[in-house]
Amino acid sequence: MALNNRELSWLDFNERVLQEATDTSVPLLQRIRFLGIFSNNQDEFVKVRVANLIRLCQNKETDKIKFTGGYTAAELLPLVDKRLSKTKHRFTRVYNSLLKGLEQNGISILNEHQLSPEQELFVRDYYTNVISPRLVPLIVRKSVNIPFLEDWNVYLGVKMNCGKSTRYAIIHIPTSSACPRFVVLPSESAAKTEVMFIDDIIRFVLDEIFFMFRYQKIEAYSFKFSRDAQLMIEDDFSKSLLEKMEEGITNRMHGKPVRLVYDKDMPADLLELIAKKLGLRDPERIDESERYNMLSDFMKFPKVRPDLENQNPEPLFHKLINPNNSFLKNLRTRDILLCYPYHTFTHLIDFLREAAIDPQVERIYITLYRTAERSKVINALVNAAKNGKEVIAMIELMARFDEEQNVASTDFLQRAGVKVIHGTPSLKVHSKTILVERREGKNIRGYSYIGTGNFNENTAKIYSDFGLFTTNKPIVEDMRKMFDFLLNTHKHHNYSELLVAPYDMRDKIDKLINQEIANKKRGKPAYIHAKFNSLTDERMAQKLYKASQEGVEIRLIVRGACCLMPKVTGVSDNIEVISIVDKYLEHARMMIFANGGSDKHFILSADLMTRNLDRRVEIGVPIYDNSIKKLLSKYFDTQWKDNVKARSLELCGDNKYVKTSSENHHRAQDELYTILSPKNI
Repeated sequence: MALNNRELSWLDFNERVLQEATDTSVPLLQRIRFLGIFSNNQDEFVKVRVANLIRLCQNKETDKIKFTGGYTAAELLPLVDKRLSKTKHRFTRVYNSLLKGLEQNGISILNEHQLSPEQELFVRDYYTNVISPRLVPLIVRKSVNIPFLEDWNVYLGVKMNCGKSTRYAIIHIPTSSACPRFVVLPSESAAKTEVMFIDDIIRFVLDEIFFMFRYQKIEAYSFKFSRDAQLMIEDDFSKSLLEKMEEGITNRMHGKPVRLVYDKDMPADLLELIAKKLGLRDPERIDESERYNMLSDFMKFPKVRPDLENQNPEPLFHKLINPNNSFLKNLRTRDILLCYPYHTFTHLIDFLREAAIDPQVERIYITLYRTAERSKVINALVNAAKNGKEVIAMIELMARFDEEQNVASTDFLQRAGVKVIHGTPSLKVHSKTILVERREGKNIRGYSYIGTGNFNENTAKIYSDFGLFTTNKPIVEDMRKMFDFLLNTHKHHNYSELLVAPYDMRDKIDKLINQEIANKKRGKPAYIHAKFNSLTDERMAQKLYKASQEGVEIRLIVRGACCLMPKVTGVSDNIEVISIVDKYLEHARMMIFANGGSDKHFILSADLMTRNLDRRVEIGVPIYDNSIKKLLSKYFDTQWKDNVKARSLELCGDNKYVKTSSENHHRAQDELYTILSPKNI
């Protein structure tokens, strides 16, 4: 049966991100940041998905590999390239429109030719004190290889006309928290804000950088490039996974360039030289752009006007959690569900901090996938180890683009006495779980946390996620089995409550869908309401098609790629799919089954993707607390009613906003904050 292609569907999702940059109801500076999010997503897509297609096209066996929708890599790559080119032009139009919007609001982005005398002095001083210590210009010679260049950076290609000869150079623009991409300039008027790319500061001081060369003319043009992000792990059994990961990260940094993007005004000889040095010869992999590159940095555009930013309310404190009482004691009598970013992530930190100093707590288990750079979670685990607790941290080293951070966390935790374990390259641990074991009398009571999002206090402010605290004994026992498996991967367990990938999650979801089909045939209530980031597993899509054909009502909220095609006559008549892109990233996963009139609710760490179901350790947990079940149903219903930020996925690539007959506007993310307010639940 018909399925959307995953890659093309993902590009549809990123166009929904770009839509947010065009939405005039979104505050102006947030629209600028959506340009940055779009650019960052697109760059990662090129590094991973486009690189994979190129790799397959170079393989003679490529025609044997079929992508979703029946495409071969050779058929899909030009379609992807065409879509990337189309969205590039749309991005440029949106960018130019937003520049005009900034100007109308008194915010100007100046280049090196537009500075006042006072600003010129400021810029030279800023270069001397901030940029210069971090700058390493490279002289490029046609006959000599250039030193290694890291991708995902922005560079300036420099051309110097020196009479009868020409010199070339490359400058890496050194962006960091200490040297941001954008610099706020002094302005003569308090009503005006003037900002400058550091690219243009460097252009302004080219005479200082290359003073030793006698040139008649000097010019600089930006470019960026992407390397293949595949992480190769060698099968060397004499090395630990950590050692192989460290080598793999280094090797990936030296992956083959797969795309070069350059300023369209760059001279042909300079472009040819750069492309040759990077080993890029295919013109399809060389793409012109505007003056500035690496615009993912717009995500960090300076906060110069609070009135042009999202005015997000402060995170809520859960009404069942009293900061002056024991968190653990509170959990003995009830389950608690946190909904980020509406609820504060501080609750989770407090849970760990209490466990770290409670004399009766003996052991803490945790799985870590992505953490903050200065992680409070990591600090709480270190504190627990220093207080004599046995702390076992399963750190997933293969978290794409966070591998270096996870290697550093491993070293930090091990030095503090934490027992750190790693999985294997073939089985990524993606679950988000904590198990605290506390001695109470003669028994050990388990306190568990199962979430849909990472233990990262920074992303918890902008990612929509769930986290369940429970002391339910069967669930806790399953948690013990799961951690026993992670410590002893040769052991396999049967789980009575949890859905655990790659062992039984697929089969249990399959049985739950079958039950809905059976209930429909018996005349009982039958529906499936679910929310995921992605739905790309073909078998799951076909199973949902079958349920639809049997009359089961299916409502899906899918933020990103969705290979399932809703409302196809005779195939998916009873399936509706929407996608919500708004100020918070929709990251929570949930499933609700009618179950003949007695709803079953689950939250999960997994999406319905083949890699999640078959090649990762993922956890889904049933919800038994009736008040939480009602809350999750209300959460889903609120999002389903969204007619401000929801798009229909009925037509692939259409991305039309959901329209309803209701005259009332329902923006789910705003309404959920009100629903979750302590006075309302």
